[in-house]
Amino acid sequence: FPINMDPPPQSYLNQRRKTLPIVMPDDSDPRQSDHQPEDQIRPDIQAAYPSSSPPNAETHHTSTYSARPSVGLDVPGAVQTREPPDPSERQLDSKLVVVMVGLPARGKSYIVKKLRRYLNWLQYETRVREGSETNEKVRRISAERSEKSSGKAQDQSATFFDPNNTNGKNLRDELALETLEELIEWLKNGGRVAIHDATNSTRDRRAKLIDRLQREPEIKVLFLESVCTDKLVSAASGACSPNATYDVRFAVFVFVADFCNCYQVLERNMRLKLSGPDYKDKDPVMALKDFKNRVENYETAYEPIGDWEEERDVQYCKLINVGKKVIANNISGYLSGQAVFYLMNFNLAERQIFLTRHGESMDNIVERIGGDAELSERGHKFGAALSRFIKRQREVFAESQQVRHEEELRQLQQFDTLDPGGGGVPLAKSLSSCSEKTDPSQGKFVIWTSMLQRAVQTVETFNPAEYDIKHIRFLNEIYSGLREGMSYGEIQRLYPEEFAARQANKLYYRYPGMGGESYTDVIHRLQSMIIELERMTQSCLIVTHRVVMRILLGYLLDWTHDEMPHMDVPIHSVYELRPKPYGTELRKWQYDEATDEFYEF
Repeated sequence: FPINMDPPPQSYLNQRRKTLPIVMPDDSDPRQSDHQPEDQIRPDIQAAYPSSSPPNAETHHTSTYSARPSVGLDVPGAVQTREPPDPSERQLDSKLVVVMVGLPARGKSYIVKKLRRYLNWLQYETRVREGSETNEKVRRISAERSEKSSGKAQDQSATFFDPNNTNGKNLRDELALETLEELIEWLKNGGRVAIHDATNSTRDRRAKLIDRLQREPEIKVLFLESVCTDKLVSAASGACSPNATYDVRFAVFVFVADFCNCYQVLERNMRLKLSGPDYKDKDPVMALKDFKNRVENYETAYEPIGDWEEERDVQYCKLINVGKKVIANNISGYLSGQAVFYLMNFNLAERQIFLTRHGESMDNIVERIGGDAELSERGHKFGAALSRFIKRQREVFAESQQVRHEEELRQLQQFDTLDPGGGGVPLAKSLSSCSEKTDPSQGKFVIWTSMLQRAVQTVETFNPAEYDIKHIRFLNEIYSGLREGMSYGEIQRLYPEEFAARQANKLYYRYPGMGGESYTDVIHRLQSMIIELERMTQSCLIVTHRVVMRILLGYLLDWTHDEMPHMDVPIHSVYELRPKPYGTELRKWQYDEATDEFYEF
């Protein structure tokens, strides 16, 4: 206890002891123990908790529906909640509404798609209702109402988003609440996480959303604000000569954004906005100007998350420059904690991620699952070829990055300076500074393998002085319990019902026996690997096994629950993935033993 604080009274300590299980030695005196004898426990409580320590009888009571708590730790496929017999006492499923906050083109949709992919991968069914859908609806309804009342179409330019335009504001608020109603209904029908992807940039709008959600005691709300404070690209996007063509004006924005992490997202969102329904068939230069005016209108009325939310104990997370700085307030609940922790650990560094299964093992030859067999001769040959292949691909990647950077610098030299407000910033110099901060070649190339022999031996020809090689137990193959060392043919013949059960539901089927695993068990075992993969900026190679590879690819490529357990990932194939703001680029190679080379397919 702190020096200036009195210790708690003895009655409090006794109360705490009573909630803990106590193991007494044979010669102990039960009269000296705080453990309540079993025959003194109320029969009704003992019946409800036959195999665990009962709650304190004085605090055990029936709560109203509005006070019923949501489930804490809730891991699909790995945690089972034991429910009391009285339905009024049962906990509610964890459900969460994430409400996005931020100005247009600040990376909200990028963050949303990352978060949706991660939570779906963890088996929390997640749905996004995007602001672009709502804006399209606003545009259509507004035009229809205007045409009915005045006989002419409503102006859909930036003036419609002027905070002084009361009709436009009311319509946007109305449809934001309508969108929330749709998400709430979906959650009540079995969904787990709903994401409201819109600007929600005023306290008035956020208060309306909170008021509605307070009527749903089983649903928690997390506000997630995306903020970009870097001035470089804000200047680059609008300081070009007014006589420049759209392509040149936008090129400046693209080149700077590619190396400045936050504005890699901003560039993509700007481009998507200009290709949306509001700017269909419009001159690109005028569209860009109008969109910037629209953003300025939002900025005029923008009220960042802060004191108002804190005074009301609203849980929120503020991401500044795509996670470079994170501010979190009053985060409570398992799902909210999972979401915030994930968002603290991703970046936009340009890098390569290679995934492959181990080389052929002796068990592969006889089609036995599990075990810890060594590589066959073909497996060793694949490992040696893999070492040469990765080295060559690293060189090609480094050369392409250098050529790209030099080309960007040459094109930027046509602009003398950026002069927002009279400062004068050399654009090429700024780009060079950004590239130094995000150079993907910094640090060693990382290699992860499982701790099983066949994976460790696959990378035995890689030089530890050149590569950061780690063997990680989390990457081990799914454990088949009592079926380790058997072939699928043997399981089908000896245990046909079990074989059929696995075929019917591979995602949740768990192998029998102590330690037997299911796909969902492996997913949660790999959770820390995904977080580290998102956090690190170095390129890497992962050498693992069929089930683990399916699960990792399922996350990186956003496969559905139904697709992931059945994807074909043949042995001696290599997958290269490059995370981009708009998704993940994929290339695939297959090893050809005859030529001892890899060819792309």
